[in-house]
Amino acid sequence: MSSEEGVRATNDDASQCKRFAVDKGYWADPYISMFTPKPKQTHAPEISIGYYARVKGLRLLVEKFVSLTKGKCQVISLGAGFDSLYWNLKDAGTNPASYVETDFPAVTSKKIQFIRRSQALLQKITSEDDDIKFSSTDLYSKDYHLIAGNLKNLNELDHKLTECGIDKTVPTLFIAECVLVYIEKTDTDNLLKWITKNFPTVLFINYEQVNMGDRFGQIMMENLRSRECMLHSEYCASIQTQIKRCIDHGFDGADAMEMRHVLSSLPQADVQRIERLEFLDERELLDQLMSHYCYCWAYKDANKVGLEEIDFT
Repeated sequence: MSSEEGVRATNDDASQCKRFAVDKGYWADPYISMFTPKPKQTHAPEISIGYYARVKGLRLLVEKFVSLTKGKCQVISLGAGFDSLYWNLKDAGTNPASYVETDFPAVTSKKIQFIRRSQALLQKITSEDDDIKFSSTDLYSKDYHLIAGNLKNLNELDHKLTECGIDKTVPTLFIAECVLVYIEKTDTDNLLKWITKNFPTVLFINYEQVNMGDRFGQIMMENLRSRECMLHSEYCASIQTQIKRCIDHGFDGADAMEMRHVLSSLPQADVQRIERLEFLDERELLDQLMSHYCYCWAYKDANKVGLEEIDFT
């Protein structure tokens, strides 16, 4: 079983890697520096390119969802950590009607502190007719909510989402980035079944490890185990097992793609730009790393809004 402290540390690592890549010019994000200090260590170009594909790939799918629903939608980010996507979407005018983030209380309380200290962050979640409500671990505003919770406790999650004003009949996007893999199989199964039972029009985007049966995958698992992060990798065996999990738990359709192919699907002029930022010593290492992560996306579309059209093409 993963320790909460070990899983929380993965958020700190991811934030530091994103900050490093942004500082190097891989992509623009004026908000990441407000959540994490300047990294003390450098990261290999392979790591930065991997995060570039992760950030850009997610942004592409989210923007397609918001566009398809004409903004009449909700986004729920599970285990959001110090993610800054909400603020970047606001800058781009890509606004869902409601955006909810949830994580451990220790993470949400720290994120609330960052938000309260930053006028730039506060301005984006404040309007003239909107009072922001704070507690030590939760934040509620007109369209942004940050709530503490445990994804194993679905009754609590359901209650808190209701407090956020989530309407289960509205098209809803769930995001999980390296979250489910740290939770026991039974609990992730229950979470997915709860989503498909309660949200008739829903898109689910999951980013996590894949192809973990080879030696490279075993080394990844051993490294994480040494940091008290146990990967529950039953569904990480292949692209097919990722897709099958979603179909087995009530989604109408699903697809998945290794991150090396996601990178190839992104605008290639920009990919060529970022590949020139730093000297990439071993292309094979990049391909190997990116073949062990994937995006899997699944949909249930009772209202026929066209969620099956959302992909990386």
